[in-house]
Amino acid sequence: MNTSIRKMQKIGFVFTGISGAVLHFVYEWTGEALFLAPFVSVNESTWEHMKLLFYPMLVYAMLEYSFFGKNIYAFWCVKLYGIVVGLVAVPIIYYTCIGVSGALYDIFNVAIFYIAVAAAYTFETYLFEIKMKYASKGISLLLLFTILLCFVYFTFYPPKLPLFKDPIDGTFGI
Repeated sequence: MNTSIRKMQKIGFVFTGISGAVLHFVYEWTGEALFLAPFVSVNESTWEHMKLLFYPMLVYAMLEYSFFGKNIYAFWCVKLYGIVVGLVAVPIIYYTCIGVSGALYDIFNVAIFYIAVAAAYTFETYLFEIKMKYASKGISLLLLFTILLCFVYFTFYPPKLPLFKDPIDGTFGI
């Protein structure tokens, strides 16, 4: 595998890790700026924590695309799969930990985020390595855009499901 791809993926992990950590606090730091709400965590729900992975990974994918992605047929499909792996890992790990321990400390929430980010970039690296052949750029981009729309919509109109419930104050959304 091209070492530049591997290096870009490692940089992506760091970029996503740092950006996601910062995004966790932006809503509070900006005095709850409503225009930022779709893109940052507005409460402590699992759904809102999933944004912290999605947006940095999406932004980094756009940066990666400009460096080497144009030359990789399945680039956007790989990115879609990686992001979905990370997004699915967050609630699976979180609810498994809650089920096992009955409670979760902040350090575990941080660890869950970084484990999910690592899983996402590891899976992407694997897919780049095997040179995934079957992919649709259009469908992949459409699905990424659909995920983005879900994050925007459910920020303001979250369903009354545990995934969207703030475990600290029991509220949903903003």
